[in-house]
Amino acid sequence: MTMSKQQITIETTVAAPVERVWRAYITPADITRWNFASDDWCCPSAEADVRVGGNYKARMEAKDGSFGFDFEAVYQEVEPGKSLAFEMPDGRKVRTTFEQLDDATVVRTVFDAETQNPLEMQRDGWQSILDNFRRHVET
Repeated sequence: MTMSKQQITIETTVAAPVERVWRAYITPADITRWNFASDDWCCPSAEADVRVGGNYKARMEAKDGSFGFDFEAVYQEVEPGKSLAFEMPDGRKVRTTFEQLDDATVVRTVFDAETQNPLEMQRDGWQSILDNFRRHVET
């Protein structure tokens, strides 16, 4: 199987200190409240063993029960409050950085695109999740 090396970058600025943003990003109870792209989806469960070699798992489901899947990865890099990276079972990598900027935190994710869906669709989906994350932290 050939891997697409195309990378997609998404970002948001969260009006909160980096410590709070980091905590909301890695805490399973928080993850279940923001990790979905639209209101007709949900994330009923999440696990995050945030250490190099630790596992990340989030269950994503359509609220009507029509579809669901497990998003799984293994942490490759963990620098608390600064960055984390993980690799998915198909070899694609994801890296997220957290940068304090005055009273806010810039969260930037760069991920390897998959080959099944158009790049714009992948970018939009991941960006929607990140926008949900921002709203969750700010409320």
